[in-house]
Amino acid sequence: MNLIFVYITCKNKEEAILIGKSLVTSKLAGCVNILEQMTSIYEWKGQLEVSEEVILIAKTNESLFNEIIFHVKKIHSYTTPCILSIPIQNGNEEYIKWLESGLKKNTTDEHR
Repeated sequence: MNLIFVYITCKNKEEAILIGKSLVTSKLAGCVNILEQMTSIYEWKGQLEVSEEVILIAKTNESLFNEIIFHVKKIHSYTTPCILSIPIQNGNEEYIKWLESGLKKNTTDEHR
C-alpha cells in the first residue's frame, strides 16, 4: 500500500471533528489527528486574510485520495477547501498494519 497523510484545513474544531469522524467511519482514513490554533495568511478574492484555522491530518492509502476529496468537499464549509496529500515514506510496521486494517479494501476509485 502507498500510504499518505491528507492535510485538510477547517474553520474550527467542530468542523474538523465532523469531517474526521466521517472519514474514519466510511473507512476512507484509518486515523485522523486534529491540531488546533493555527493562523493562516492568504489572499482570497483580492483581499489579504488572516484567520484562525484547525488542521486535520488523515492517514490513508493513496488510492483513496480522490474519493476523500469528493467526500470532504460535500461536507466542508469552505468553497475551496485545502486538501493535500503528503507521502509517507517509512513507519512502524505494526502501526502501518493496524492503519491498513481500518481502510476500505476495495480501492477502485469511481470518482476519477
